[in-house]
Amino acid sequence: MATLGNKFVDLIDIYKRMEPDGSIADIIEMLKRMNGVVESSLAIECNNGTKHLTSVRGGLPSVAWGRLYKGIPQSKSRFHQVEDTTGFCEALSSVDQRILKRYAKDKRGAIRLSEAEGFIESMSQEMENKFFYGNTATTPEEFLGLAPRFNDLNAENGSQIIDAGGTGTDNTSVWFVTWGERQVHLLYPEGTKAGLQRDDKGEQRVTDENGDAYFVDEELFHWDIGVTVRNWKYVSRVANIDVSDLKDGSVDLYRYMRKALYRLANRRANVGRIAIYCNTDVLEALDALGTNSGTTDNYARLKPMEIQGREIDTYRKIPIYETDAIINTETRVT
Repeated sequence: MATLGNKFVDLIDIYKRMEPDGSIADIIEMLKRMNGVVESSLAIECNNGTKHLTSVRGGLPSVAWGRLYKGIPQSKSRFHQVEDTTGFCEALSSVDQRILKRYAKDKRGAIRLSEAEGFIESMSQEMENKFFYGNTATTPEEFLGLAPRFNDLNAENGSQIIDAGGTGTDNTSVWFVTWGERQVHLLYPEGTKAGLQRDDKGEQRVTDENGDAYFVDEELFHWDIGVTVRNWKYVSRVANIDVSDLKDGSVDLYRYMRKALYRLANRRANVGRIAIYCNTDVLEALDALGTNSGTTDNYARLKPMEIQGREIDTYRKIPIYETDAIINTETRVT
């Protein structure tokens, strides 16, 4: 894929630079295991505080064949001003100092991280869920995710939505997302840092449910995040996948995924990097379709590929990231 601008950051690289001594390495590995969006995404600092103002192209200018002694018709591109906002998620982890004192000092950091792991996983799941389903119209403190942007077959970007035919209440989706400077990227507020921040608050006096005091070592986890879609032609969604039909093998997923791939503007251009996101049920169904077809060497079927040191299934050399954030109870897209 093409080289991306220097102002864009890979979140995994950011985490590695946060603490050069490697003390955050365990958090990096946790997030990579938990969150395919973290592993595959790019981020940019907002250009207006906690908000990011961009111009999104809505149409191309017209051109005309010329004739001698005839003028040139005027035309211009159609752009929409879009303002994307960020939100933040926080968690506070506390460990009773009486527990920590049972361990040598060089072991206490690992104990605190073990206690914090649940908070980190919960924040990771929340962020990933909002990446797909966040809706500022109903919950202003969140950020606007992908599903509210691609939820109308008759909208201007409706051509990017592939209708898989599900009509019930057990629908899910597969997403094709192109990460890049003029495609899709995450946001973080101006003057802050990208990704999950870990702030050691040290010793704190707290009280139990009876109001009795004791002391803990406390740390705050904080995550500022938003997302912007610079050009909707670099995203496609296979929507209305009936999960019941999917499990009995009656949904031709590869047919719909092929259609979604051919909706992407960068299919023929070397810009950005494409990632596919689906949940476990979809990934299992894709595996079953390839296994049962007897054509395991088919270019379109799942194939393993090593990406960033680990094996990931791919479709037409595009990595597929499994995420439970994509639910099986989506409202039908019409």
